[in-house]
Amino acid sequence: MTINSEKSVPQDESEQVSRSPTDSDQEKGVHSSYVDMMAERSYANSAIKMYFFNSVDRSNLGNAKTDGMDKDLGFVGEQYSLLILLFYIPNGLCDLPLNMLTKRWSGKIVLPSLMVGWGASALLQCATMNFEGILVMRLLLGADENLRSGFEAGFFAGTVFYLTLFYTRGELGFRIAIFFGSALLAAAFSGLISYGVFQINDPHVQGWKWLFIIEGTMTIIVSTMAFFWLPAAPDSAWFLTTQEKAAAKARSLRDSSGVVGTEFNLRECFQIWKNWKFFPWCVISFTYPVAFITTSNFLPQIVQRLGYSVVKTNLWTVAPNAVGFVVLLCVSYSSDRLRERTFHIVFALCISLTGMIILAAIDVLRHKGVAYFACFMMAAGAYIPSCLVHSWHNNNNLNENSRAATTGLLVGLGNLGGILSAATFRTEYAPKYVPTLIATSCCNATCIVFTLWLGVWMKWENKRRNREMGVKLRAEDVDTNELDHGERSEKWRYFT
Repeated sequence: MTINSEKSVPQDESEQVSRSPTDSDQEKGVHSSYVDMMAERSYANSAIKMYFFNSVDRSNLGNAKTDGMDKDLGFVGEQYSLLILLFYIPNGLCDLPLNMLTKRWSGKIVLPSLMVGWGASALLQCATMNFEGILVMRLLLGADENLRSGFEAGFFAGTVFYLTLFYTRGELGFRIAIFFGSALLAAAFSGLISYGVFQINDPHVQGWKWLFIIEGTMTIIVSTMAFFWLPAAPDSAWFLTTQEKAAAKARSLRDSSGVVGTEFNLRECFQIWKNWKFFPWCVISFTYPVAFITTSNFLPQIVQRLGYSVVKTNLWTVAPNAVGFVVLLCVSYSSDRLRERTFHIVFALCISLTGMIILAAIDVLRHKGVAYFACFMMAAGAYIPSCLVHSWHNNNNLNENSRAATTGLLVGLGNLGGILSAATFRTEYAPKYVPTLIATSCCNATCIVFTLWLGVWMKWENKRRNREMGVKLRAEDVDTNELDHGERSEKWRYFT
């Protein structure tokens, strides 16, 4: 975890050295910037492991289908698409209240509890014998994305809010990317697990059932451990010294929050929802996840269109997700280093948009190489906005209660946006799934327009304020604890 022991003019993070602050540093008010690698590993590894297994469980339905789960359970018509679609309705509705509970009771309690719930429900999927059984199991026990989505729903939103308590605005995008990137590794890991598990020749238990058993069990084990290692906030982090806890608070007041450690306040949760900018935030958050959901849920089916066997299909999903992980880290690191969100988000949306247009336009069986390259483009661009969009709106929100509620709502809108992907990915559209690709492309184009509108306006507004004051201030030049009136403060500058 990066710690600045005293507030000062921000330095290039590349100049940080690995040392701890001395008492004399703090007594003299000397700026001490250092990286405590033990603290960074202890905290970051906790969130990464938890979301990794969340994503493994989330993506295993697509892998299971390639092993014939739909045939074993007697699926007909659009029943598979229905199972996918049902995930997003309760998932989207549960994000807001669960994120407010994360603020009320802390991530230490809420996040591992959610993880236990979805791990158990993922494990119980192996008990189903037909479509009616898996539907009821998913509705009642959560193995479907209904009750299960109640468990999964608040996890990403809760963790994004949770990360804002530990990291400054110039660090948040890359940290969310490391955390969220575990979803890409999980997709690749799930493909590798599926590759091995589907070769098990058990006359009584099908390979896809073994997949649910193995991945669900691992999730329960990790979630139990998380109750003990996950801290509620920096001031209660077991891996930080007293000096580091004080430094963490100073960092948050310098470049994250107006006030640190506020009590839960329902009125503050909704204080920015009347602002005109809340509408474009909602449109952006509703449209950008559609490409991510199309890629994560249906990449195995898209690769399967190339005509390969079950084993090769799952194996060939690994490389696009691995490349997507590397691109995600590079773009998010650049965004943090340059303290710029708008054009980085647009860049990512354009990459995934190009991949989808290629897949919709070509005959994938005649041009397998081009189609597979398009899968790489989808994976390279589809995941980045999930990190940078939620970094961006949190960067411009200094109130902890408001951040919790707003993040919950916007992540929930994204999950509701997944309905567009699931509803158009229908059996009758196979093997090209052109309506799905067209709908997803339209969402990407809409998101690009609204992102440019909001981002360019913020950049213009910053310049206007500088002209009126006769200064050249940037967002990082003003301590956030000095901005008592938020956007109405004279020194306020948008993080763009």
